[in-house]
Amino acid sequence: MAKPQEKVSFGQRLKQIGMVFRFTAKQDRWFAPLAFAAVVIPLALTVVAFFVWGWLWIPLGILVTLLSLLIVLNLRSNRAMMNAAEGQPGAAAQIIENMRGDWRVTPAVSSTTQMDMVHLVIGRSGVILLAEGNAQRVRSLLGQEKRRLAKVIGSAPLYDYVIGQEEGELPVRKLRMTLMRLPRKLGRRDINALDKRLKALSARPQLPKGAIPKNMRPPKGAFRQARGR
Repeated sequence: MAKPQEKVSFGQRLKQIGMVFRFTAKQDRWFAPLAFAAVVIPLALTVVAFFVWGWLWIPLGILVTLLSLLIVLNLRSNRAMMNAAEGQPGAAAQIIENMRGDWRVTPAVSSTTQMDMVHLVIGRSGVILLAEGNAQRVRSLLGQEKRRLAKVIGSAPLYDYVIGQEEGELPVRKLRMTLMRLPRKLGRRDINALDKRLKALSARPQLPKGAIPKNMRPPKGAFRQARGR
């Protein structure tokens, strides 16, 4: 059963908003001027409305001011987070884990010692593979994962993207919008079934291919001794 979400108190919520404010102001030089304008302009209009039509416009003006400030904060903080995540290993998986909706993310289902990795995502649009790292190496990893998944996903759509700035790659700042625009073809029951099959596939032990190394081979006569006991 899913664990119930912990309730966040009003004080904790204010602390979170304060942290977002400080982070955004540090990353985005345009945030402070835009936030200032988002507060001053609605308040100025509220003062004018107060002298013309009366005090009833004051509550509305305060609400509009708060709303405009939150809109600026949301837009600029998302931009700042995308800029900070650019080039960071594992950034793609972390972005999707924070997206709204039913997204099942398995980070680094395949990886190399050079920090190349492929993330597995299951959602309403189907199965998605996201590769981060050196383009040549991750394309090889993508091919291996696509062949492995093709055995169990059936008719579910399969998408794959290489995260990066080069031609043919998907910038991390466009990842969220790209996934949201994919057609939704799976229901909750389909997602659950896919999730179970892929977890079972990942749980299977995979033996290394090729000859057994000499240091792992049993000593000579071990099998004969075992049979003679």
